[in-house]
Amino acid sequence: MSDLVVLGGTSGGHIAVMLAHLLGAELGEVEVSKFPDGETYVRVLADVEGRRVVYVNSLQRGPNETLVETLLTLDALRDLGAREVHAVVPYMAYARQDERFKPGEAVSIRTVARLFRALDLDSIYTVDMHLHRITDPTELFGAEFHNLTGVRELARYVRERHGPLGNAVVIGPDEEAEQWARIMAEELGGLEYAVLEKRRVSASEVLVEARGVDVEGRLALIVDDIISTGGTIAEAVKALRSLGARDVIVACVHPLLVGRAYTRLLRLGLKDLVGTDTVLSPISRVPIAPAIAEALRRDLGL
Repeated sequence: MSDLVVLGGTSGGHIAVMLAHLLGAELGEVEVSKFPDGETYVRVLADVEGRRVVYVNSLQRGPNETLVETLLTLDALRDLGAREVHAVVPYMAYARQDERFKPGEAVSIRTVARLFRALDLDSIYTVDMHLHRITDPTELFGAEFHNLTGVRELARYVRERHGPLGNAVVIGPDEEAEQWARIMAEELGGLEYAVLEKRRVSASEVLVEARGVDVEGRLALIVDDIISTGGTIAEAVKALRSLGARDVIVACVHPLLVGRAYTRLLRLGLKDLVGTDTVLSPISRVPIAPAIAEALRRDLGL
């Protein structure tokens, strides 16, 4: 029996299956259902006593329910005698509410972090979590915290499907996306990259301006961490095409695609639209498990 067992929650099972295969670990099972009153029922079916456990669940569709399921499962693992408990949360919900923007608001990610902190976990792994105003996530969450990136997996997909890219330019749709544009450009052989200027009009409407970006006759590759309503991407594509971009590819790590976002993006006539499977969607064609497996091998000495 392997010392390492991988478990997947209702929104992480697809990642857990590949992760267990890549790590040569046992793939365990967790039973999750609902009581008649709507409460979540969790039962760990794998033998975890004295073993190292990696539990994967992404707080994506229905984050309130998946958060409760995740907390219940992680707490049960420790109570059942697991020697080590490592949580993999590819998409960490509530991370964007990381400060009080208006008087009286709950700082949601700090509340969520306190819940994780109470579980006495050995480590937590996320993927491209919103950390712009969080300086020490390990201190905040109370466990060794690893924020991985899915951009290298996206770059591999772009290179294999669309290479050679010639004089393509990588575009970050706003200043916060500069970090992902830089990684993508480096992974694709040192392409030029630039960042657009975004001005938010409302929670669902943004204006994007392209200044000093030379995309005339070139392929533009937009990369971002999250696509939610698709408003930022739509405006970015419009701005790039006004500057003469030949084609546009859009890649993101977390394709939330809320509401009619998918249809909105399809109407843009993009050369390609792709995301990782941290969040399941019609464009989730790039598996994140290889990036997670690489980190676990390094950190756990596998």
